[in-house]
Amino acid sequence: MSAKKSPITCHVLVASQGIPGKNIDVKIEKLDGQGFSTLSTAQTNDDGRCPNLLPGDYKAEKGIYRVTFETKPYFDRYNQECFYPYVQIVFELANPEQHYHIPLLISPYSYTTYRGS
Repeated sequence: MSAKKSPITCHVLVASQGIPGKNIDVKIEKLDGQGFSTLSTAQTNDDGRCPNLLPGDYKAEKGIYRVTFETKPYFDRYNQECFYPYVQIVFELANPEQHYHIPLLISPYSYTTYRGS
C-alpha cells in the first residue's frame, strides 16, 4: 500500500531565474484558540516541492492555516540580497476533502502565490 499524499502541499519557484527553490525550510501551522500551533516542518526537495508537508495520515480540518517559507537563507546561499527574509501565506481550508496546493514564486524583491491544484 502506498503512502497517502499530504492533504496540503507546496512548492517554490525562483521566478527571477526560472529554477526550483531547493532546500527551503517550510513550516505549516494551524490557528487554534491560543494562536498558531506548528503542525509540521519540512524542506523543499530538488524540484522545489514539499510533497510531505503534512503526514499522509493527517486528517485535514476546516480552519485557518499558515505556511512560512524561510527565503533569506536560500538567497544568502547564492550571495543575493533578499528584501523578504521569510514569506508567510495564511489561507482558509474550507473543504477538508479537497487537496490544497500552495505555490510560491519568489525573487529577491518580490513574491506571488495562488491556490494551485
